[in-house]
Amino acid sequence: MAFPVTVDDIRDASERIAGSIVRTPSVFAPALSAKSGAQVWLKLESRQRTGSFKDRGAANRMLRLGEAERAAGVIAMSAGNHAQAVAYQATRLGIPATIVMPVTTPFTKVRRTEQFGASIILEGHSLADCAERTHALAAAHGFTLVHPYDDADVLAGQGTAALEFLFEVPQLDVLLVPVGGGGLIAGCSLVAKTVWPGIEIAGVETEAFPSLARIRAGLEPWYGGQTVAEGIAVKSIGRLPLAIIEKLVGDVILVSEQSIEHAIHLLLEEEKLLAEGAGAAPVAALLDCAERFRGRRVGILISGGNIDTGLLANVINRVRLREGRVVRMRVEIDDRPGILADVARLIGECGANILDVTHQRLLYDVPSKNAELDITFETRSPADLETILGKLHGARYATRILESTARSAATEAPSW
Repeated sequence: MAFPVTVDDIRDASERIAGSIVRTPSVFAPALSAKSGAQVWLKLESRQRTGSFKDRGAANRMLRLGEAERAAGVIAMSAGNHAQAVAYQATRLGIPATIVMPVTTPFTKVRRTEQFGASIILEGHSLADCAERTHALAAAHGFTLVHPYDDADVLAGQGTAALEFLFEVPQLDVLLVPVGGGGLIAGCSLVAKTVWPGIEIAGVETEAFPSLARIRAGLEPWYGGQTVAEGIAVKSIGRLPLAIIEKLVGDVILVSEQSIEHAIHLLLEEEKLLAEGAGAAPVAALLDCAERFRGRRVGILISGGNIDTGLLANVINRVRLREGRVVRMRVEIDDRPGILADVARLIGECGANILDVTHQRLLYDVPSKNAELDITFETRSPADLETILGKLHGARYATRILESTARSAATEAPSW
């Protein structure tokens, strides 16, 4: 069958970009393997200079430019990883780069792209808003457009990740790849099906942007809402990638925001690896479908590690709350000296660490001789909450859980 890109194109790209990108490590993941029952290997594209696989496609596209095209410069539209990759690779090669970004792009991403050497233009509130300006500038100044996924050279560059992965970890049964515009999974599928025809390739999308899943179901692309996996928050699949995906990709798995957040947290805590939402999405699919992959050799493309530190902190707190490891509790107390110390002592005896205390006396529905303590604490495990509640109830303190998923009958205020 004829595709817009061939495996030979990808092999040529691998040789071409060898000095321009990082040959990222392929590592065994013991914690993920234990939790899923599969044998799991990770390809860490988060170790690229700009923190994502996008370096590969950007490098291959620009290394193929002629002298006149290099002199005129390149242009791209992106709010994240592609912007940084184009900026970095263009600067390395001495090519002027202009990046059109939505005005809503977080300042940290704008700053990083500027630091890599690109000129930034802020336009509109979405990438769709950026498109018209980008094409107008390209036509007016003779810039070459470096598309994030709907470009044969970019697609071939992305496929080099699988070429490395399957050389280092041969005979995988399954390859899980995040899907945004489709460039990464299309390139990887071409390689994987050539090197190991029996391999199963599954794409992973977030439920908020299920473009490929809907196309496969014969439905119009649909998207909407906020997602922690902004790297794959793409409205539709590119024309070139789709021609390959339709023939070679076996399945599409949709994952929820909670599953992606859990995967980010698990990679950080158990595997000591930082992944952005898009990079963690295939791990979420592995854990959600553990029975499907049990006993199989599974390869996962960790596509990037560019997650905002504020967002990461929020994800960690949200996961801990869901797991019952961080709990917000309200305790009713008499308003007299020593009570706060007594409550803190009881909680501390159970090995919990108090993070925050708010002492409330002036609430209209609290008796004048009473007060309420809102206490946030971290437990060693969700089971510790039962022990803490038992001690507090045994000391005649009424409690109410304000935030935690570790709910049980014991979390309700006792009836004396």
